[in-house]
Amino acid sequence: MLTVTIFLPLLTGLAVLALPRHRPSLVRHVALAGSVLTLGAAVILWLGFDPGAGGLQWRMALPWIPSLGASYDVGIGGLSLALILLTAILLTVVMVYALGEHDRAHAHAFLFLLLATGLIGLFAAQDLLLFYLFFEVGLVPMYFIVGIWGGERRRYAALKFFLYTRAGSLAMLLGFLALYLAMEPHTFSLPAIIQARPLDGTPLAGSLVLLALLLGFGVKLPIVPLHNWLPDAHVEAPTEGSVVLAGLQLKMGGYGMLAVLLPALPETVARFGWLLIALALVSLLYGALAALAQSDMKRLVAYTSVNHMGFVTLGVAVAALAGNEGVRRLALNGAATQMVSHGLLTGGMFLLVGMLQHRTGTRELGRFGGLIGSMPVFSGLLGLLAFGSLGLPGLSGFIAEFQVVGAALQLSVWIAGISVLGLVITTAVYLRLVMGLLMGSAPADAPALRRLAQREVWTAGSLAALSLLIGIFPAVLVALLDGATRILAQF
Repeated sequence: MLTVTIFLPLLTGLAVLALPRHRPSLVRHVALAGSVLTLGAAVILWLGFDPGAGGLQWRMALPWIPSLGASYDVGIGGLSLALILLTAILLTVVMVYALGEHDRAHAHAFLFLLLATGLIGLFAAQDLLLFYLFFEVGLVPMYFIVGIWGGERRRYAALKFFLYTRAGSLAMLLGFLALYLAMEPHTFSLPAIIQARPLDGTPLAGSLVLLALLLGFGVKLPIVPLHNWLPDAHVEAPTEGSVVLAGLQLKMGGYGMLAVLLPALPETVARFGWLLIALALVSLLYGALAALAQSDMKRLVAYTSVNHMGFVTLGVAVAALAGNEGVRRLALNGAATQMVSHGLLTGGMFLLVGMLQHRTGTRELGRFGGLIGSMPVFSGLLGLLAFGSLGLPGLSGFIAEFQVVGAALQLSVWIAGISVLGLVITTAVYLRLVMGLLMGSAPADAPALRRLAQREVWTAGSLAALSLLIGIFPAVLVALLDGATRILAQF
């Protein structure tokens, strides 16, 4: 079933390419059907998953390149399953959102479906060479999505995105090769590497591998100063591209840090934990301050991603430095919850910004005002997503950030204080956005805006509803993650 879930989007994409060119509507509905089936398969994985069992479930291992010690080895823990469910949900949302778009529908649908296979495969891979393969499959389609369907500077943004992420992935591959060569016998098996910890007691080699993996995962997360590609890619990407880029592709870096970097190099990560703390806090503050300075709403939301994903780095760093297992679990649960929460909230925010841009041709905050009277449903969804993003209790953002800050407080009051300062600035960012869009009166030259279509309400509304569900019943997600983080916290 796990293999079916991984490759079902790709098979749907190949079927889409075979459909008649003059039937874009059929293409969109077939792509949507494949996405719904993928979501159904992910739900079956969830129903058959035992959160209390620990370890890998739904595992399948077959020889792939025996001479290299590489295998097709897939299996999932709680973190993997949560991110696979998030991928299937956002893929379905994107396909619903794109139903009315007929520009090169075949290629557009195929690229998103191929990307989904790369992401689901990455979250399930238990072999580092297979992990790298899916990592690349999850990246390349976005280059074409931005470069073909993006804005005026789409080629520049696509090239910048590709060069940054390609450099990062090659650094990551070098780290994987070092781990492979350190194993006796040589193997790419991630569970075997985690169990053996071959670079413990080798400070220089461990430091170099940490640097390589941190570059690879840090570019995708992204952490400052490896973030420079992100605002341009988001601004130029089409709306559905921004949803997947923020909601899913950034999680490739976070997942790598939690599932590979920390358990494979625990001694080295602990030694450089304070460096990770510094990078996390700089990302938190820089992302919030940069967002506060933006007038382009898409760029504003993009910079908040740097802030939000800084909590993932902070959670990893606190877990590496904390001496108490309970604190480590709290930090790791917070980091994992933040990835899911950010995917829902920021994906929804990009959808709403895209809906405004589609109606008016602009993303400038100063061109809007008074939408609470003319677009009440839009205003309600914006309020939910914005307040969730700033960490208001009752929504998923609070659950994630509360856990990370709570763990940081037990490590250092100064670290917790600086992270709370980042939250205060983020609150100012989202209040400025909400007040600018919903309150006051519209400028004299502002165009009349039609209310949201049912399809638009369902896409953004489903993400807001899931964030609200997690905020009110956090055990739904935390129980799923806790089995994986419990094992991670025992290193």
